[in-house]
Amino acid sequence: MIAKAGKPRLSAHDLALLGAGKVGYIRKMRSEEVSARFPEAPELDPGLELWALFGADGTPILLTDNRSSTFYRAAEDELKTVSLH
Repeated sequence: MIAKAGKPRLSAHDLALLGAGKVGYIRKMRSEEVSARFPEAPELDPGLELWALFGADGTPILLTDNRSSTFYRAAEDELKTVSLH
């Protein structure tokens, strides 16, 4: 799609596809948020701080209580990582 100023514009879907298999993002989460992103995860105690690794398209890859583990997993999957706040 072309924006009014003549600059190409990517949809959120197209942007996610650009990094597919190449980029992963790391996000700090609270245990209360887990079920929305990781529906298969067991019920967790409230108030836990966790770290999640997602593919560029938002696909959940890893949930852990150890931030370093997200970087190790990303390296194993050959993903460049970005952090979301």
